[in-house]
Order: sequence, then structure tokens, then C-alpha cells
Amino acid sequence: MKFNQISGVVLDMDGVLWRGATPLPGLQDAFAWFTERNIPYALLTNNSGKTQSQYVEKLAGLGVPDVPSERILTSAVATADHLSTRYPAGTSVYVVGMDGIRTALTDAGFDVVNGDAPAEVVVVGIDFELSYAKLKRAALLIRAGAAFIGTNGDKTFPDGDGLVPGAGSLLALIQTATGVAPEVVGKPGLPMFEAALRATGTPAANTLMVGDRLDTDISGAKVAGMPTALLLSGVTTPDELAVSDVWADVAFETLEALLRAWAGDAWVQARQKLRRRAGSS
Repeated sequence: MKFNQISGVVLDMDGVLWRGATPLPGLQDAFAWFTERNIPYALLTNNSGKTQSQYVEKLAGLGVPDVPSERILTSAVATADHLSTRYPAGTSVYVVGMDGIRTALTDAGFDVVNGDAPAEVVVVGIDFELSYAKLKRAALLIRAGAAFIGTNGDKTFPDGDGLVPGAGSLLALIQTATGVAPEVVGKPGLPMFEAALRATGTPAANTLMVGDRLDTDISGAKVAGMPTALLLSGVTTPDELAVSDVWADVAFETLEALLRAWAGDAWVQARQKLRRRAGSS
């Protein structure tokens, strides 16, 4: 892969830009490089827990201000868009999930119901306040005929403490309880990557996908016709990469290492020196 042929970039966030609340090496410098070289970017995540505005706030808190919300594409937004093509506004939806998916569905005109209210659709995403009562209600609704939709199939999630259960684990639990397989919307589904390419406005062949998961980020981007860079700062380990049938075009330990290959050591060192001076002033 030749970096001089890259005109746009799409980045996963969890495991690429940060782990939990901890920024990963190269975060601020990467966005400085995109700005300096006028490289359009999109941030593409299977995480349905946060809203676009919450991601904007998180990035600002990590030293990357003024990221436009429309550059942030979550599986929650993709799920709401997908359901809008199949169900009319006002359709009742029961959610196992957090603010991100609830807000996206409400903004799309769906009636997000709680408690024992009937629902035509059950949507399941990551839920850090998961309870047996939520799982029970979801299973009963699906058994009664409600459509079963998953925001994404990620079995694990790269938290600050390590790999923890992801939305895919919740889907597997509910599928076991109901015998019904979910329809999954997020990566590696092609619509997510097509939305990212619309956001960057660049051809697939010249738009680099940067991710930490072979089974979603890399495999999905390859189907979309995008060059790929795997980072080993999140889910995929070197041992897993060695035996995988899916290979990225390039692989790096961190975003900083990728940036050094793209921008050059001298540029990265100059940026780091500038930040040290700013921090001491």
C-alpha cells in the first residue's frame, strides 16, 4: 500500500483512538496530520452506547476539539436508518441498550417503549446496566413475534480493564433463549462503510480503513474495496493475526506507529516537541 495514494481515512474508535477513558498513542497527532494535509476523515464505530454528541465531547476532552458530529457514524445511527427503510414512524421498539441507540431511534421517529408495553421490534446493543428483567422482556417479545435486530455482532469490547462482553454476547444470549437469530446491522456490513465513504467524499480505493478487528473493520472494508490498516492496540493480537484467514494491507502496533510510516518520524517528533512546550508554558 502506498500512503501517497490515500486521500481519505476512516477510523474505528474503541481500540484505535482510545481504550476506555485512556487515549492511545498518536491520537492528537493523527488529527493534526489530517487537518494539515486536508485529509477528510470519518469515525466509524460498532459501539451503539454513546450518541454522536457524546463522542464529540469525549474527543474534545482528549484534546481533539471541533470534530463535526456528522463525521461520527455509529451502529446506533446505522440501525435507526436501516429500520426507517422498513418500518413507519411511530413503530414501537423495545431497546436493550444505552443512550446512543435510544436517541438514534427516537430522533428517527420511533416509539421507544419501556416496561411491559408491546413492541413490534426488539433492538439490542451494548448495555452497561443490563438486567435479567431486560433480557426477559426482550425474549418474551421476540417469542411473541417481534423482529429481533442487533446493532452489531462484536462478541467483545476493548474496555480500559481489558476485553469485556460486547453486544454480540448479548445477542447470543437472547438467541439461545428464543431460538431466533438476530438481523445484525453494524460492521462488517457494507452499509456502514458506504456511509463512511459518503462522509469522506473520497473513492473507496483511496480511502484507508484503520481498525483493530479483523472480523469487522478489516473484512468489511475489503468488501467495500478499501485499503486497510490493522492496529494491534485493541482486540486483535499478533497470535490471532498469524493464524487468521483475513489480512490487512499493513499492520502496526499503534496509531502513532502508523502515523510515523505515513507522515514520517520528523513530523511526529516535531509535533510531540510542540506539545511538550505547550504543556510547560
